[in-house]
Amino acid sequence: MKIRQINCKTALSPSKLPGIDYSLNPYRGCEHSCAYCYAPNVLKINREIWGDFVDVKVNIPFILSRELKMKKRGVVGISTVTDPYQPVEKKFKITRYCLEQLLKHDFPINIQTKSSIVNRDIDLISKFSNAEVMVSIATLNDNERQLLEPYSSSIEERLDILRSYSNAGVRVSVFFGPIYPTIKNEEITEILKIFTDCGVSEIMIDKFHFRTGVIESIKSALTKNPDLLEIFLKNIFKTDKFHSEFRKNIKGFTRKNKIKIVDAF
Repeated sequence: MKIRQINCKTALSPSKLPGIDYSLNPYRGCEHSCAYCYAPNVLKINREIWGDFVDVKVNIPFILSRELKMKKRGVVGISTVTDPYQPVEKKFKITRYCLEQLLKHDFPINIQTKSSIVNRDIDLISKFSNAEVMVSIATLNDNERQLLEPYSSSIEERLDILRSYSNAGVRVSVFFGPIYPTIKNEEITEILKIFTDCGVSEIMIDKFHFRTGVIESIKSALTKNPDLLEIFLKNIFKTDKFHSEFRKNIKGFTRKNKIKIVDAF
């Protein structure tokens, strides 16, 4: 892993994501190296090197401090094209330093992560008057998770994030996506129960987005499990039928549960 310390010119960028006014990305690149990630397509970075480097924006807390004095108050999404709590955050604490600046002005924050490192900052995040921690979970099968998200936190660790923040009075939600095509309709009720038991009241669902190179990346990661590869080939590579049916079914189930389902895009 090549770690580079760089300087940035801006901290907050306008966001077109629903419910998010600004995006804040303390890092460029991501150690989690998820096979389905389309961030390299968005950032125009060669997929071959994605997961091999992280640029640490060492001056971004100072830039953010300056910008917050001039920006109109709005929801800050942390992060949108990288995980703010990837392993390098343990050493550099750039995300934590940014949170300290945001707390001074009490800007609303929406954190999206799949890393248990976020639990370290519960002392800060619980002090915001408006904060949400959204945990990315694409499957509850940790063996499958390890194939496509090899360097991310386990599913149980992610569920623990939800429990910890919910118990601390912080709003929690799940980014349920990209939904693995191995999930069966009869499992939806149990999945929703697990999420609600963790304090979740809203789930955002998403499908796989096959930008250039993504399918090839997933196929390569699944070569160790031919049966799983076959399920992906059948259910999502050749048709969008799985997601459309799952979306209809999960929304049907939620009518009986006190939980809100929204589409990611």
